[in-house]
Amino acid sequence: MTSGYHSFLGLAFMSLCYIQLVSSTSDVYIVYLGLKDVQDPILTSDYHLDLLSGVFQRKEDATRSMVYSYKHSFSGFSAKINSTQAATLAGMEQVISVFKSRTLRLHTTRSWDFMGLNLNPTADNSNPLQLTHGDNTIVGLFDTGIWPESKSFHEEPNMHPIPRTWKGKCVSGQNFNPKTACNLKLVGARYYLKGYELEHGPLNASETSEYRSPRDANGHGTHTASTAVGSTVKTASFFGFGQGMARGGAPRAWLAVYKVCWGDGRCSEADILAAFDEAINDGVNLISASFGLPPPLLPFYYSSNDIGSFHAMEKGISVIFSAGNSGPNPSLVQNVAPWSTCVGASSIDRNFPTRIVLDNCLSFLGESFNTKHIDANLVGARRYFRGGICNMDMWRNRSAVGAVILCFSTQGPVAIEDAEVAAWIANAAGLIFVDSPTRQYVDVDIIPTIRIDMIQGSKLYSYLSQSITNHTKVRIFPSKTVIKQSPAPVVADFSSRGPSAISPDILKPDISAPGISILAAWPPGISPTRTDVDQRSTEWNFQSGTSMSCPHVSGVVALLKSAHPDWSPAAIKSALMTTGAGHLNPLKAMDPGLVYDMNADDYILFLCNNGYTKDQIKRIVSLHPGTNVNCPQEHTTNANLNYPSITVSNLQSTMTIKRTVRNVSYKKTSIYFASIVSPHGVEVTVWPRILFFSYFSDESSYYVTLKPQKLSQGRYDYGEIVWSDGFHTVRSPVVVCVNTATDLAFAIDESSQPLDQSVAGA
Repeated sequence: MTSGYHSFLGLAFMSLCYIQLVSSTSDVYIVYLGLKDVQDPILTSDYHLDLLSGVFQRKEDATRSMVYSYKHSFSGFSAKINSTQAATLAGMEQVISVFKSRTLRLHTTRSWDFMGLNLNPTADNSNPLQLTHGDNTIVGLFDTGIWPESKSFHEEPNMHPIPRTWKGKCVSGQNFNPKTACNLKLVGARYYLKGYELEHGPLNASETSEYRSPRDANGHGTHTASTAVGSTVKTASFFGFGQGMARGGAPRAWLAVYKVCWGDGRCSEADILAAFDEAINDGVNLISASFGLPPPLLPFYYSSNDIGSFHAMEKGISVIFSAGNSGPNPSLVQNVAPWSTCVGASSIDRNFPTRIVLDNCLSFLGESFNTKHIDANLVGARRYFRGGICNMDMWRNRSAVGAVILCFSTQGPVAIEDAEVAAWIANAAGLIFVDSPTRQYVDVDIIPTIRIDMIQGSKLYSYLSQSITNHTKVRIFPSKTVIKQSPAPVVADFSSRGPSAISPDILKPDISAPGISILAAWPPGISPTRTDVDQRSTEWNFQSGTSMSCPHVSGVVALLKSAHPDWSPAAIKSALMTTGAGHLNPLKAMDPGLVYDMNADDYILFLCNNGYTKDQIKRIVSLHPGTNVNCPQEHTTNANLNYPSITVSNLQSTMTIKRTVRNVSYKKTSIYFASIVSPHGVEVTVWPRILFFSYFSDESSYYVTLKPQKLSQGRYDYGEIVWSDGFHTVRSPVVVCVNTATDLAFAIDESSQPLDQSVAGA
């Protein structure tokens, strides 16, 4: 039998095994068919219904079962069926994959100045990039909807008319009138609810505060939309904090909103795939989506994010995802497909110091959004909570009126959100929460909460313990806004880390961007903490998460699309990755010098390695004429994908990897020289060490040879390859894990120390 036949059997077997793991009751399933017959949406819908009717006795039952027909940008459908029907569909030759629709979750102004995009004409680092680019770019935002009355979505001066090629719509709905909500800034607004309601029940029964329309009832969508493309607003602040000019990354870009997430941030995959289908067909230039699911990750053909983003990439549409908030443990990164961009979260150089004084003599410094003077008694947690664990379940039912409670994260342990609720239930005047300095980031709280590190917390606890009454007088001052006084950027503790659990030879996340205490637009009808007990109203709010870093990158991609409309999604991602040294650098990305480019054909080997057959790939990929699809009989490394980074997760012997770069600089004739920093325990050589570019030859290839020198013992080691012409610096990370298998012994120099047999035999 051929390898393709074996691959087909493997993929079919995986589909059947996956389906049989789920309940026998009816659920929403997604049936993916690739690119078949998408030229005629009407014929495609009929074809989908005919296919679905094959697992029903009557066509009327199949019609009632159908949820969505994906017919504009790719082919497939979602339907409410049982596992037996799903297994039958999975066995059909024309079906690529069948999977149960899962529920994805959200990954929940100064930042642009920090990255060099300063609009203040009197500033030393003033740069008008945001005012001169972004036009003619439509950003599709998948989220919880939008609050269209926000100042962030008013029309910028002299905005271009909506392009005639735009097929998107502003649809009407509850408290959403397209005639007043949409304008030359907000050019599209749709919502998708069928999958959510079938999976979670009728909307009005479970989420009474929601809107059956594109209107945002959560705040997350308004926040991310304004971060990406919000219009310029001269005065913005959260009760005086972070005061200054607010704007998105691309204030002059158009915005199209696709509401796929509901309630507390739940997003049905059936709805997400429907949004991808229509957004691609509408004509967006890029898609920003801040949601996902933590591992275990399913193969790419079982993921709405991966399927939708692949077909978007084929149409030249960049897709930017958040990496997830499951850090700092390794291998929990989400949205790891190589054709999309995965964004981690990092800090900016702004903090909010808050002074704490005990008995008018001992001073501490924490962080908070505290707006008032607080004079109270500082009391240890044990007085109000059993075992000193600041959790509602451990409350002694004692009132803490007039007290500020001192809580440690290590007691329990307990999360700061739980400690806040517990202190609020106890009626405390405030909370001092002690935690590791790596988790010290300020957030909006339901009760005045000051965060301090373990060193200060231990000193404070020691002082308090010397008091006979176990309490002392504490004065907490209003917080201040301070910039340029803290080291930044630093990757956030919560930001999900790599390596990818499903494709470790592709370095993920791709880039980091500001995601801690980000100020952006907010619906005034929603409290800043999204709780009923919080009666405050604000038009601006602070949020943290990779949900916030994702739209930062989306805004910059909109600028790049405007400046370089002929660049592919891969070229744009390359510009971001090779110029930022791991962190987003918009100014350098505009002129990266060289890019690592790819089109859909270049992912064929990657798809082969992930279980697709030759025939399936032909139905998925829009192949260029003359392109042959030949899957190797055995799995090969993905390290040869022309990615801007080089990752080898299982280096057992010397191997050589190829990379091709294209000169996109205005200077067509140039010479680039290579410099190398080898990962620990690996010898790296590059050939050739000099690359020449001219008017007649804008592409050049080079080869990287990796030779293991010592065992990594399961650890990843890091280096880099940098190409420079004296002006541009094109940096590619090199990440290697040398395998500890016994067959590596020949690669170790004989003069080195003998191998530890317990390691070599592992």
